Amino acid sequence: MPEAPMSRVDSRKRRTRAALIEAAQAFVAAGRLNAPILEITQAADVGMGSFYNHFATKEQLFEAAVTEALDAHGALLDACTAELDDPAEIFAAAFRLTGRLFRSRPQESRVLLANGMALLVSDRGLAPRALRDIRAGVAAGRFRVPDPELALAMAGGALLGLGNLLQAQPDRDDAHAADAVTADLLRLFGMTEDDAREVCARPLPDLSVRAEAS
Repeated sequence: MPEAPMSRVDSRKRRTRAALIEAAQAFVAAGRLNAPILEITQAADVGMGSFYNHFATKEQLFEAAVTEALDAHGALLDACTAELDDPAEIFAAAFRLTGRLFRSRPQESRVLLANGMALLVSDRGLAPRALRDIRAGVAAGRFRVPDPELALAMAGGALLGLGNLLQAQPDRDDAHAADAVTADLLRLFGMTEDDAREVCARPLPDLSVRAEAS
C-alpha cells in the first residue's frame, strides 16, 4: 500500500530540520561549537522560534548533526559494499573508500575528525558497521582477531591518523595512502602480506554514482 503523501506542514518541518542540521554540520566542521543559536538559525535561514520546534538545546542539534552525518556516511558504505561476499574485502573497501572521502567530501570528513574519539565507541555511524565487518571476517576465518573491539579501536585510530595527515598534507595521494593503511590493518588482523595486497588491489565500487543516488 503506497504511503500517504506528506502534508505541506510536515514537508516544511522536514525542510526546516534539514536546514538546521546542514548548518550545524558546517559549524561542527569549522570547530565553532560555541556559536550562538541565533547565528546557526541565520545560517540555516530559519527563524529562532523554528529552532525550538525541533531541538531543545544547541547541544542536541550538534549531536544530531554529527550522528546524521556519520549515519549517512555509513549507509553510503553499506550500499557500496552490498554486492561483495568476502568479509575481508567488505572491511577493506569501506576503509579505502573512507580514506578517499577525506578529500571528496571535506565537510563530512571534518565532522568525523572533530568527533573521532567519541565516535569510536558510538552505537551509530561508522563504528558499529566496522565492528560488524571485523566480526564477520573472524567468523569466516579471514581475520585472526581475539578481541574485535580492540581491533576496532586500532582501525579507528588508524583512520583518524590518516584523515589528519591528508588534511595537513593536501598534496599527498589520498588513494595510495588509504590503500597502504588498509593493507597494514589487514596484516594486523592476521592476513598474509600477499592476501592483504591482493584484497587492496581489487577495484572499488563507483562511489560517485552511489553518492548521487543517495
